[in-house]
Amino acid sequence: MSYSLDALPLLVSHYFWPLMRILALFSTAPVFNDKAMGVRVKVGLAALITFLIGHNLPDNTVPLFSIMGLWVGCQQMLIGAAMGLTIQMIFVAVRYAGEIIGLQMGLSFATFFDPSGGENMPVIARVLNLLSILLFLLFNGHLLMLNVLAESFQLIPISTAPLSRDAFFALAQTAGLIFQCGVGLGLPVITLLLAINLTLGLLNRLTPQLSIFVVGFPLTLTAGMLALLLSVNHLSPYFSYLMERFFSRLSQIMLLFTP
Repeated sequence: MSYSLDALPLLVSHYFWPLMRILALFSTAPVFNDKAMGVRVKVGLAALITFLIGHNLPDNTVPLFSIMGLWVGCQQMLIGAAMGLTIQMIFVAVRYAGEIIGLQMGLSFATFFDPSGGENMPVIARVLNLLSILLFLLFNGHLLMLNVLAESFQLIPISTAPLSRDAFFALAQTAGLIFQCGVGLGLPVITLLLAINLTLGLLNRLTPQLSIFVVGFPLTLTAGMLALLLSVNHLSPYFSYLMERFFSRLSQIMLLFTP
């Protein structure tokens, strides 16, 4: 198969727009946006996926260096970023549960620098986040994400048509599930620690001589660790439920992108 020199710009644009969507996804999606994965690896993997997917995409006549080309490029980055952020919300919900549990245990001051995200993260949230990454790979979440990516080019073809704003409203509503799912994950441990803190408060009122700071911190720390160990067994089915729920919302958002 041969191409003329005049058709070279259209050939480049045929693969360039999908590449922008895939790079935007990799920059926001979990696992792929880890700083441990080098930039060259991300770009190479995105180029490989673009080459594999590009053969099945219809031809587009959008010039690469034009106002419409800039418009299409911004759209592809928005679509990829929206997909990655929706999947990232699964991990944000788990980390949110870890932050609440750590706060109730009195470990809110114990933070670790997360080299993958470049931010300080409470120790309980860090542990749950690592377990979530393992479960995400165990449940083939990365393959599901690539499958959704491939289907997105069929649901949202590359064109100059504007994106529907309903999809962005749905994305904002999906972000509200972070608090609901995070509290649902940590509710057993949170309830236990809250009951212990209320009991210690009543004891402090009945016996002021009792030093709550001496008794309370070791008690809440020990009870929280035991409750957390017992609740780890329920993390796997709950994480599977989170994946199913957020990937379902992602499919709805993809359908809403088409005006």
